[in-house]
Amino acid sequence: MQSTFEMLEDLGWKPYFSDQLTGEEVQQCDPFRVMAVHRGKIAIAGAGSQRFIAPKVSAPGFPDDYPTVGDWLLMDRSTQQATRVLHPMNLFKRRAPGDRRKEQKIAANVDTLFVVASCNQDFSVARLERYLVLAREVGVNPVVVLTKTDLTTTAEDFAAAARAIEPGLRVEMVNGRDPASVAHLASWCGKGETVALLGSSGVGKSTLVNTMRGSDSIATQAIRSGDATGRHTTTVREMHRLDHGGWLLDTPGMRELQLHDAASGIAEVFDDFVLVAQDCRFSNCAHASEPGCAVRAAISAGTLTTERFERWRKLDAEESINAAQLARRRPR
Repeated sequence: MQSTFEMLEDLGWKPYFSDQLTGEEVQQCDPFRVMAVHRGKIAIAGAGSQRFIAPKVSAPGFPDDYPTVGDWLLMDRSTQQATRVLHPMNLFKRRAPGDRRKEQKIAANVDTLFVVASCNQDFSVARLERYLVLAREVGVNPVVVLTKTDLTTTAEDFAAAARAIEPGLRVEMVNGRDPASVAHLASWCGKGETVALLGSSGVGKSTLVNTMRGSDSIATQAIRSGDATGRHTTTVREMHRLDHGGWLLDTPGMRELQLHDAASGIAEVFDDFVLVAQDCRFSNCAHASEPGCAVRAAISAGTLTTERFERWRKLDAEESINAAQLARRRPR
């Protein structure tokens, strides 16, 4: 017979969370994982049980915007009330669309991130870089999954563009509707492992989840033929179980991904520029017209590209602005 914690391991429970529990909490509380975030309520699952609870609870440890999908929270056995949210191993978040002063949680406690992009005119290296920065910032292993390979004869060109972003970046090409094509992705989805899918609308995240689950329970929509962009189909951040014990965490497509607190992630994804910039004559070099600029010299020599430089500069400036706005908001 499985113990409580052995059953929790099926949901992704790890020693990292056990180490946070006090002796009193072990005696009085049960851990539950947030499996989905709906409008007005969240779905949670624990050892042998599942239920819905309202997210707006008055409890220590609940942040202002409440738990997100993948979080672990403690429920008091006697009162059936949530007492606190355990500190996550990692947390994906972005600047809230339309309000840079706020942040929006995306997902917590993820083991692997599938960055999903499609092999059509909606493919964007700049967008992939943003998702990779997000993954590097929180220390989660990213895998780029290129979908709709059956609709193009140049899939390898898309893969080459993705691989060029980072040395050693894992890039997988799949036909999201073909179970045989996506079968190898299961190697990241072992028992208790959580794999999150991020990408813009229309790239085939829901189709990929359906195929990996052997189900068509998640609604999908066709993309617009004019520009290959999609409409939002997934409206709920939700975890889906796979037969071999892993979890796929599906998220709504993002039209806007404003980064937040991502300086180290930017430095890691663009480490080629960061390393070269260390050789600039001036430590505060803006890499414009300053004498002795190593970055400009490398671009002239062809070892770095202007296009990638502009994307690095844009992300770095965006991070500086967002960090300053957040710093002004925190004292209030």
